[in-house]
Amino acid sequence: MGAIKLEAVEKWFGDVQVIKGIDLDILDGEFVIFVGPSGCGKSTLLRMIGGLEETSRGAIKIDERDVTPEPPAKRGLTMVFQSYALYPHMSVRDNMGFSLKTSGASKAEIAEKVNHAASVLKLEEYLDRRPKDLSGGQRQRVAIGRSIVRDPTAFLFDEPLSNLDAALRVEMRYEIAKLHQSLGATMIYVTHDQVEAMTLADKIVVLEFGTIAQVGTPRELYERPANLFVAQFIGSPKMNVVDCTTRAGKYNLKAGRGGSFNGDQDATHIGIRPEHVSIGPPGDGALDGTIDVVEYLGADCFIILDCGPV
Repeated sequence: MGAIKLEAVEKWFGDVQVIKGIDLDILDGEFVIFVGPSGCGKSTLLRMIGGLEETSRGAIKIDERDVTPEPPAKRGLTMVFQSYALYPHMSVRDNMGFSLKTSGASKAEIAEKVNHAASVLKLEEYLDRRPKDLSGGQRQRVAIGRSIVRDPTAFLFDEPLSNLDAALRVEMRYEIAKLHQSLGATMIYVTHDQVEAMTLADKIVVLEFGTIAQVGTPRELYERPANLFVAQFIGSPKMNVVDCTTRAGKYNLKAGRGGSFNGDQDATHIGIRPEHVSIGPPGDGALDGTIDVVEYLGADCFIILDCGPV
């Protein structure tokens, strides 16, 4: 089992509060991703769950057991960092089995678990190599394998793919998705990459200034953002936000052509995803614009329009 519960969790560094009363339920076997801008507290929150950062207030529970005061070694979790932290003088086999060796496991048990992890991660032919002889993606797989052999309650990933080039990130994203399907383990993953979040997560937690802005599936966050911050943070290119006024269910774009009503109205915003913009004739709600930049990406072509002040 690997259910994790956060209850009113806070983190203070002196007089500065970086995590502000977070409540969160993570179900056994879920793949949960923390996203948010730099400095929002996502890595700090992950380290608090792992026991690498002290929890100032609140409680962290794993399978209903309060682990808040416990050190990392007693929480049954394992963490994969963006730096591989492999021992350069050891083989892949010895790196993956090192934690088992130091805990007193037998040679037979170590061999069995290392061979199983190597099979899952397709590392069998690299077991006798040293880290310097591996690619970045292979080194990250070794780091993940070192976690698998410990049979953890949950895996914690802190931006594990950020040091890889674009092609390797795609490959490793696929490998991590397959790993989750194979193991069925709880995984909590921190990233700034929206593609990783949208493709890997069962549930995304969007953080803003140490608080949760919204929790939901990738589709829920994309199609029904809870607020303006989530609307513009999720999606690339980001959502276009236009000022408008409303009355009796009708909308009047501030910068649009025409308008269906005048007078005093309630001010609000309309969010328009790029894929919902189309070229049409002048009329109510239409915006005039000139092409500013064209970005050709092969399968996609992004056209950036200058519509003036909207």
